[in-house]
Amino acid sequence: MTEFGLIGTITSDRIVYDDGRSFGMIGGVLYQAAVWCGRGDGVRLFTACGEDLRTGVEDLIAPWPTLRRGGLRYVPGPGNVVELRYGEALKEREEVLRSAVPPLDPGSVLPGLAGLDGLLLVFNSGFDLRLEDWRTIRAAAVCPVWIDIHSHSLAKIVGAHRDYVAIPEWRDWVRGADYLQANRQEAACMLGRPERWPERDEIESLAGEAFGLGVRAMFVTMGKEGVLVLTPGEIRMIPSPQAQEAVDTTGCGDVFAAAAFKALIAGVGAFAATEAGAALASRAVSVKGIAETFRLARRT
Repeated sequence: MTEFGLIGTITSDRIVYDDGRSFGMIGGVLYQAAVWCGRGDGVRLFTACGEDLRTGVEDLIAPWPTLRRGGLRYVPGPGNVVELRYGEALKEREEVLRSAVPPLDPGSVLPGLAGLDGLLLVFNSGFDLRLEDWRTIRAAAVCPVWIDIHSHSLAKIVGAHRDYVAIPEWRDWVRGADYLQANRQEAACMLGRPERWPERDEIESLAGEAFGLGVRAMFVTMGKEGVLVLTPGEIRMIPSPQAQEAVDTTGCGDVFAAAAFKALIAGVGAFAATEAGAALASRAVSVKGIAETFRLARRT
């Protein structure tokens, strides 16, 4: 059994679409956990979660026998409550973070690092972890590391619309990571120009910087177009498989990361791993929520 470590934040999401659909559900870091547990992998979950979400979270993860709960901590209050809006006219989602949990205590992570085959850090809130604590964790981990920039590219505010902002500090977070994930908007923030999506040559320059920090492959997700995969020796665009009717796109990037990282840990190359991740993500748009993502992973 492959054993993954997973650092991120559990969220309570209220999702609104321009066509009038809206619904609430638990999300965040549990998407990756659902994929790995659904496929029989061990998952050591390192996260802080609002006490108000305890019942819903416990109901979701109860059927996951391979989930290790030692790093799951409940803290007082509502936890990470997020409002997300999706629309055809938007380049990316719009987000308001109504409340947030404190950054994760590294003391809950360090004892669980031994024996991991892979460690994934995803920024679900941008408040997930302090840099100095991540450097301590990274120094102690002896397995490959995947970082998903995700909400680290949003302004660090609570209670108002979160603009995409320049994040020059990404270099400090990424140093020593093996794999790096971002979408086009997040790549723009890393380049210091959040107001426009980057051209391909700009993404290639960004990847060159990442390679200098130790990254072995960078994955830039581009929605329906596919995933641009950049390695020091080769760059390829991996097209997305034809997706089924879209029910909910929330968590698709997380599903991609989990499936692709699993393939990489199994010894598959970056391009074939991307194909595996994109294949599962294209199916994930036809289901909604964590429980359905777990069932999807289990049957595919």
